[in-house]
Formats: sequence, structure tokens, C-alpha cells
Amino acid sequence: MILTVTPNPSLDRTYELPGLTRGAVLRATADRVDPGGKGVNVSRAVAAAGHRTVAVAPLGGPEGALLARLLGEHGIEAAGVQIAGSTRVNVTLVEPDGTLTKVNAAGPEITPDEAGRLLDTVRARSAGADWIACCGSLPRGLSPQWYAELVARSHGAGVRIALDTSGAALVAALRERPDVIKPNTQELAEAVGRPLTTVGDALKAAQELRELGARAVLASLGAVGQLLVESSGAHFAGARVDAVRSDVGAGDASLAGFLSAGGTGPGALASAVAHGAAAVQLPGSAMPTPADLDLSAVVTTADIPVDLALPVPAP
Repeated sequence: MILTVTPNPSLDRTYELPGLTRGAVLRATADRVDPGGKGVNVSRAVAAAGHRTVAVAPLGGPEGALLARLLGEHGIEAAGVQIAGSTRVNVTLVEPDGTLTKVNAAGPEITPDEAGRLLDTVRARSAGADWIACCGSLPRGLSPQWYAELVARSHGAGVRIALDTSGAALVAALRERPDVIKPNTQELAEAVGRPLTTVGDALKAAQELRELGARAVLASLGAVGQLLVESSGAHFAGARVDAVRSDVGAGDASLAGFLSAGGTGPGALASAVAHGAAAVQLPGSAMPTPADLDLSAVVTTADIPVDLALPVPAP
């Protein structure tokens, strides 16, 4: 069982458009609404693979009620913590060439009482969990130390922790030695304070984060692939993708694939890459099912292509 923690969940509305023109009235060719937030997406991918998952998240207002209902429809047990504010709504606009325009709301402010009840709910629901995946940005009201406290509490209960966050929250949590962290290229660069231009740069940065406390680093490097650096060594994997439809939630699908396959070693890395490659070929933030995966398209190697250039981040 994988327990997920999403401090700032959302309803994700996606509109596919024939084109994006400022100031115009636009008619969508397709639209969908999904339960969102990074941890919620991990739960959706885990559930799609047929595994049990529980999603802990603060939920408020009609938006929170809808999110809880959608989680149930996806086969996910929602462990919602009722809050005074309303769950945020994020909007993604998708153009025919795959270009995405995203508008993410700030989300509600969490009170000290609500923050404490979140931690208590994680403790109460973590019995029997193989992993706790703590994912996403922290909402207003939670300090950068909140994830660090969650990692420490969870380790005290004997549960492994996967952490997917960035900035001060990531740096603060490293001292508590999360079992795996999952930065993308930009988050990895931010954590070490310098730009990364090659896979070799990313490898060195991942090794530095291990020295600071992370037991393993699963780094998403965009279209070139993913890098796993752990105590047994470093591995790299990539996969062929014929067409990108939407990359929303692809990193979350990757983390779900990694944890579902054991959370360590080249086999788990291959599962992560297969899940991410499948996700980018689906609409909106749809999560892949086993039928969408193509492990035969994944190439995993311990010979790291250190000179391979990393994709230039979008402005």
C-alpha cells in the first residue's frame, strides 16, 4: 500500500484548444476535470496499476467535496482533513502542437490546527504502508520545516518516505534523510545553486544531495530520460515517445511506477520511465494503466551518458 500526502491538492481542469489567442473567445475541442496535486496524481497512477493507495489531503468547500468524490471514482481511499478554506482549481490550456499554458491557483491558507491534524492523519493512516509519498508545494500557513517534521515522524514509525518537493522545503527535509527524493532538472539545479547543462552535471548534483542526506535521488531530466543515484550506484534510463500530448502529471506517474516496482534499483527505474513515457501520451493529467505501458521501449544502463545535453527549460 502506498500512502500519499498532498498538502496543496487541486481540481485540474484541462481544455484542448484549436489555438490560443489572447483576448479572443475560445471554444474547447475537449475538456476534462481530474483530481489533482502531485500526491493525488501518484495515488491515481498507483490505483490504475491495481494497487491499494490512500490519499491524505486537506479538503475544503465544494471543490474539496468534488475532489473527494472523484478520488473515490478512481478507486482511491480519500483521507481528507477538513479545512476552512476552499480547495484550489488549476487550469491547463492545451494547443494542437502540445504546448501547454497552465494557471495554478495559490490555494487556501492552512491554520496551525489544520496542519497538526494533517500530521496526525498521516500517522493514523500509515499503518501497513510500504511507502509514504509526500508531494508538491506547501500551501500558505505551512513552514518549509513541515515536510522535515513529517519525514522524521514517519521514519520514527518505520515507514519509508519518498519526497517530491522543491526549494526551501526540500533542503530542510534533507537532514531527516528521506529514502528517495524526486527532483526535476530545474529543482535539482535550484537545490545545488547552479545551472545544469548535461547529464553529468545532474549526476554530480544528485550525488551532492545524497551527501546532504537523501538516501536516493530519482531525477527527471525531461525528454532525455531519468537518473537514479543510490547507495548501490547510478543508473540512467530513457524511452522512445512518439508524440507528447500533455506532460501534466508525468513526473507523478513516474514516481508511482518507481515505488510500485519496489523503489530501488534499475528495475524500478525502468518502471518509472515507462510510466512517465506513457503519461505524456495521454490527455490532460490522465494517469496510465498497465495497458498503456511499453517496457520494451525503455533502455536502462549503468553507463551514464555524462556528455548528453539536458533540454533547455521553457522561459
